[in-house]
Amino acid sequence: MASASPDEPWEARVRLPQLRLDELLEELQARIDAARGTRDRVHSLLEAVLSVGRELDLEQALRSIVEAAAALVDAEYAALGVIGPDGRRLSAFHTVGVTEDEIARIGHYPEGHGILGELIRNPEPLRLSKLSAHPASYGFPPNHPPMNTFLGVPIRVRDQVFGNLYLTEKRGGAQFDEEDIAVTSTLAVAAGVAIDNARLYEESRLRERWLRATAEITHSLMSGAERGEVLRLIAGRARDIMGAALAVVAMPMEDTDALGVELALGPEADAVRGLVVPADAGLIGEAFTGVAPVTSPDVGTDDRVAAPSLRSAGLGPAVAVPVGTGEDGVRGVLLLLRESGRTVFTTTEIEPLQGFAAQAAVAMELAERRRDAEEVAVLKDRDRIARDLHDLAIQRLFATGMTLQSAGRFIEHAEASERVARAVDDLDETIKIIRSTIFGLRAREGTTGGGLRARAVRVVGESAPVLGFAPSVRMEGLVDTDVPRETADHVVAVLSEALTNVARHARAARVDVALTAVSGEVRLTVTDDGVGIPAKGRRSGLDNMRERARSLGGTLDITTPEKGGTLLDWRAPLP
Repeated sequence: MASASPDEPWEARVRLPQLRLDELLEELQARIDAARGTRDRVHSLLEAVLSVGRELDLEQALRSIVEAAAALVDAEYAALGVIGPDGRRLSAFHTVGVTEDEIARIGHYPEGHGILGELIRNPEPLRLSKLSAHPASYGFPPNHPPMNTFLGVPIRVRDQVFGNLYLTEKRGGAQFDEEDIAVTSTLAVAAGVAIDNARLYEESRLRERWLRATAEITHSLMSGAERGEVLRLIAGRARDIMGAALAVVAMPMEDTDALGVELALGPEADAVRGLVVPADAGLIGEAFTGVAPVTSPDVGTDDRVAAPSLRSAGLGPAVAVPVGTGEDGVRGVLLLLRESGRTVFTTTEIEPLQGFAAQAAVAMELAERRRDAEEVAVLKDRDRIARDLHDLAIQRLFATGMTLQSAGRFIEHAEASERVARAVDDLDETIKIIRSTIFGLRAREGTTGGGLRARAVRVVGESAPVLGFAPSVRMEGLVDTDVPRETADHVVAVLSEALTNVARHARAARVDVALTAVSGEVRLTVTDDGVGIPAKGRRSGLDNMRERARSLGGTLDITTPEKGGTLLDWRAPLP
């Protein structure tokens, strides 16, 4: 065994063991620091999981997930993209690290192209040292901050991929490593549970709101509320709960194959209120005949939308739901439209809406049955009154008259005899009045010809083959209720004459008909884009229309709109 030389200093003999001890201590310290860092990161991960799990509001939960992911892997930028119903595009995007001003300068949120689309197509963790080097990279839009390092992790809710976490630019110029993938994947699992809980909570709150709305409508109907008030309540509650900008209720019209818009709430409501749409076409018609919801991702580009004004009103997604079921009959259609850029109506949203509409129809049916029962009770009471008048009152009056008539023969005073004779005549007249009253109590309203609304629609429909196209029709007010039969006959005659004149002389490509009964006046306007009325043309038809208006105390005006054509404006006062 070798020993140190007697001449070697003591310090030299202990230096080598001392160096090895320092190296071991440094390595031990490094491992302690690594363990402490791992412990701190595990604690941070646990805190992030707990923070995310506490959120029940879906939007806030998504925001918490993005913030936690950025903090855990020390990323400068983070985002969470929610995959849309089609499974190919992103329907929502939540970001961290980019200011609102930067977002405004960049423009529209990404929809899932490039690297983002790669993660949608292949939902597996993806780590890149340089984004632009990947074959699927599309580059960045103008004003986008530079990004190189990238880490993407899918978020699954049960067996479905809900969205993806995107993390870029690890601070300090470092690369994302395997530990970052493990931490982010663990957070993604917790995020899936939190998102599922938030969605279930949101769905339960939504069902609760629908139940309250249904109970409110049922109570209103059972309390005897008017039909217009109930329709407004149905449209208003559906609009609020579904986050729609415009709500429209269309109801079938008597004796026609069309539906009339009876109620509209929200922007552009005036443009569609009173509109008449076919029962077998368009969003409303398809929902009515098919007895099933019909959706549109964007009414601005959908030809099924009848009102052109809706296409330029900043409205986007739409859903039309039948009010009622195929077994009990469809009572109408509820149409909801969201603002452009909003999310489309999903199946999760439409199902409770459809149930709400069906329950509303049941409540309307029950209310009508109750009103029918009340009407039957009134009619029975009328029959009883009429029977009592006939069997008791008339018989007594008749007997009294016979008695007076017999007594009048024994009266010698001329004036007294004359008074008795007048009393007998008065009794006869009273009997006639009572008989007339009995007839009125027992009479039933006739159903000849239908109401003015149906007659007007029928005239317009009959003119379509002659014109070569279908005129548009709008109606407003209580057309069937407020307009007397005589006035309605004049309106129908004027409308028929006006459409005939357009077909014969105007060479028009468009005709708009509007019929209103508001403010104590019935008004009919017929507008075409034709060649106008020649200065020396025949005026017999116009004279007839003007005479009809004059006989009712009304007016007829013929003008030329700014864009050409003819505007016929016929008015008559209502009693």
